[in-house]
Amino acid sequence: MQIAEIRIYPFVIPLSEPFVISLGTITHARNLLIEIHTDSGIIGLGECSPYPFINGEMLEGQIPIAEKLGALWLGKSPLEIENRLLELDRALSGNLALKSAFDMALYDLNAKLAGMPLYAYLGGANDKVVYSDRTVSVGEPNQMAKEAKKYLDAGFHSIKVKLGGPYDLDLKRIEAIRAAVGYKIPLRLDANQAWTVAQAVRTLRALEKFDIEHCEEPIHAGDLKGLNFVRKNSPIPIMADESLFDHKDAVRLLQNDACDYFNIKLSKSGGLFKALKIVSIAEGAGIGCQVGCFSESRLAITALMHLVLSRKAIVHYDMDSPLMLKDDPVIGGVEISTAGKVSLQNESVGIGVTVDFNYLGKAVILSHL
Repeated sequence: MQIAEIRIYPFVIPLSEPFVISLGTITHARNLLIEIHTDSGIIGLGECSPYPFINGEMLEGQIPIAEKLGALWLGKSPLEIENRLLELDRALSGNLALKSAFDMALYDLNAKLAGMPLYAYLGGANDKVVYSDRTVSVGEPNQMAKEAKKYLDAGFHSIKVKLGGPYDLDLKRIEAIRAAVGYKIPLRLDANQAWTVAQAVRTLRALEKFDIEHCEEPIHAGDLKGLNFVRKNSPIPIMADESLFDHKDAVRLLQNDACDYFNIKLSKSGGLFKALKIVSIAEGAGIGCQVGCFSESRLAITALMHLVLSRKAIVHYDMDSPLMLKDDPVIGGVEISTAGKVSLQNESVGIGVTVDFNYLGKAVILSHL
């Protein structure tokens, strides 16, 4: 069996409303879809979310790079997952979001060839329903409180709050949110690297009384010694996000004793192959994982759910990106309720989705002659 054709599509979906974090504002999901065709007629689909603030990638720049990478696979076996993915890493450093779309399509294709849902191909079981948190954009305290109350009333089981300083304003934001939602629902924080080490310690100590579950990436991602200091001096557990891309980063974080949790995103890890390695490292170290997202559609979120169903070390779920999109061009896959309930009820082989191609831009087609 050979890879006979690869199609590369821009996949742009507007958000229902702008999403604001400390690093910038997002108005559209500017994603990329990879479609791998074999000479036996089996097709694999993959999606990534280039996110320039965090993974340093942009849709327009990734399309010509995707052409170069896709050409490496034409005429080769899709069964050799590790060999195919090593070829991408040897050809080009970084670009993990783009590589994750190729990775996802390859896993989708192989699970289809095996006649299995992807979670079963990975050794898991469809034995749980999970509940995603819902994310409150950074903004003025009263507006953030209204947004959090809306999610509470919708039935969400946990709320994630974007912060970013200054100190007094972040405190007012959490004070307003707790006043609006009470103390029964867990709050999670995400500073997206906005604080200095001193600011992080001061802010997290001040926020302890508000019963915070954990805080993602409080300081600059490259400062692991600083993150170690924050973790040791914070009463709130620390989750690594932007400091954790692949499995090598996971080892470095553990060597620096820098976090309590790992946050795994497929468009950050390079896909399922390396995400599975990160989970294994977490299992060996005895720490839990969260799965997260950028602006992916239900295609990539369904692949993420298959990962969740395959590994018990994943204990927190931030899978709300499809709820932020104005349109849903994906057919099949996970169901995500307005209360954040994520379930895989209609099983089929592979990832189990198709896409309404009316939502896709013009394809770049690579063929093996």
